[in-house]
Amino acid sequence: MARSESEALEAMLSHHRSLEEELGRRVTALVDGVAGGARFESAAAELVAYFGSEILPHALAEEQSIYRAAARHHELSATIAEMEDEHHRLVAEAERVAQAGTPTETVAAARALSSLFGRHVTKENELILPRLFEDEHVDLTKLLDDMQHRLAHQQASELETSSPDALAAVLALLVRAADELASSARGDVGCRLVASAWAVLQSDRPELATRLTATLHRLVRKATSEPVTFQSAKAVGSEPARSRLDVRALAPARRHESIFSSYVALLPGASFVLVNDHDPKPLQYQFEAEHAGEYTWEYLEAGPAVWQVRIGKPSLEAHEGAEPDLDVRSLTHGNRHTVIFSTYEALAPGAAFVLVNDHDPKPLQYQFEAQHAGEYTWDYLEAGPAIWRVRIARVANPAA
Repeated sequence: MARSESEALEAMLSHHRSLEEELGRRVTALVDGVAGGARFESAAAELVAYFGSEILPHALAEEQSIYRAAARHHELSATIAEMEDEHHRLVAEAERVAQAGTPTETVAAARALSSLFGRHVTKENELILPRLFEDEHVDLTKLLDDMQHRLAHQQASELETSSPDALAAVLALLVRAADELASSARGDVGCRLVASAWAVLQSDRPELATRLTATLHRLVRKATSEPVTFQSAKAVGSEPARSRLDVRALAPARRHESIFSSYVALLPGASFVLVNDHDPKPLQYQFEAEHAGEYTWEYLEAGPAVWQVRIGKPSLEAHEGAEPDLDVRSLTHGNRHTVIFSTYEALAPGAAFVLVNDHDPKPLQYQFEAQHAGEYTWDYLEAGPAIWRVRIARVANPAA
């Protein structure tokens, strides 16, 4: 669906706000960590990685689209030259963060980077974008599409160069195809393709899956006005949400992992409230790719600063007697057995679930035998080499 000029302007301003907030959050985490006596290296690495993966590609795409259009205005030519010089200074500040040898030097460099980027964004928002918006000869919607297309091309090229194998090359083609779909008002189709690829790769190629999550966020921004129908289940008999999962303080790369771990750990009929700082629609595409019809999704608050979504598992009655899968492959190994035993202990006598794992769960069976001898059944439905499926049931009338 086509954007209006005002919608394109707001999309640009919103993206600037997001970049500034995400950068500021990482700087704050670094400063607070140093003040609390924590090691600073991981926080500094997270800050530099965000700059390199999000801010720098955005800056390059702007130079090739927004700045070129603005440079045609004589009164803006000096400002554009200054803005391009600031891009180089931002890179230098990020390098200073990466190379600093002490906590004090790292904090000083991080604050300088954040301050410079804040001033830089303010000039873009107050001097450049309003002038382009007022110019009847400039089409902001086309400039925004051009910038997003350049970002997509950079992302696809990064996939090709960072992982020079056949699968990465195919994914790069998929990303480009998805971007073309989004550019032709079929963004929902592109989002579903990328989410499906993510679901296939998250276990075997997590580094590529992480990049596809970033792609999905960008595509959703282009497809927000399209009508979308998901297959989330109706919350039949669901209990009130007993917990909140606030991921706003987590690094973006860790957010989806934490959310999916919380979902897998839910018992049937239970739910939690996700608290986020942006619309988690990209996440819902991923839920749709992996758990269509097996989850509930209910918006409780929809921005502009905070989004809250109740995410749950339907009660067993909602599956019409089917035995639900408990797929623990996305969980850390330290959490798997806890989730499995919690699910077993919640079973009614005679009920069952199907455990899905990436290795033979024989060690788990020894633990079941130690704790629940004579009270459970264990039937292999599939035995490798990539996937193991085991039907685990609670005996209706265990022997006395």
